[in-house]
Amino acid sequence: MTNNKALKRQYLETTTRAGVYAIRNQITGRALVAGSTNVQGTLNRHHFELRHSQHRNTRLAQDWVEHGENSFLFEVLDRVKPSEDPAFNAAQELDMLVSLWRQEIPCHGALGYDEPGSKP
Repeated sequence: MTNNKALKRQYLETTTRAGVYAIRNQITGRALVAGSTNVQGTLNRHHFELRHSQHRNTRLAQDWVEHGENSFLFEVLDRVKPSEDPAFNAAQELDMLVSLWRQEIPCHGALGYDEPGSKP
């Protein structure tokens, strides 16, 4: 029982980290590149939703069914570095990192999972 309490305390004390992530289909080359204030939690949510046929991105969900789980790579690409500067804007930094990674990894049009009006 004490082990469970220690694990729970450790979980609650863990600070979430903002960052950029990618979900890549290794068969088609399609990718989703996005950012989140809790990057690992968001990747976990995507994985859970895909495994349970509940993902909101239709094209990604279809490819998941067609190509299978082992064809996809889930990765954290970058993290927002904490700063003690009072002028530091973490949300702005995250947006900039997402923009840079989207230039690096083709993730639009036929090579992407972007859907107009949808949120990753």
